[in-house]
Amino acid sequence: MRRVLLAGNKSEGACSRSYYAMHDAAHAALFITGYETSDAIIKTHHMLIAEFGKRLVLGGQIDANLGRALNRVQDIRLLADYDATPPSLTDAAWCVEKAEIFVAAIRTMVVAQQTLG
Repeated sequence: MRRVLLAGNKSEGACSRSYYAMHDAAHAALFITGYETSDAIIKTHHMLIAEFGKRLVLGGQIDANLGRALNRVQDIRLLADYDATPPSLTDAAWCVEKAEIFVAAIRTMVVAQQTLG
């Protein structure tokens, strides 16, 4: 969907969907590693990004570049969703690319965790 929105010059939607793909992947990563449980669900975007950085990036399980990308895509998503000026197509393409890399890295981590567990 992110690529479809980008191809249709819908930068707001492409940025928003990119962030939410990363958001869901970050939740999955925290859950599979035991930092988020059904009893202790992280409820805000800020808390999710902070816990992801603290637990997985600083913990050495996720590359710091992915943590920075999550932060930057969130910033662009906020502009896309709430600012009158849409993000550029260049920014949207960057968000889509980073979301694909991020989700793939989390998928690899989750598969590895499941294999160990």
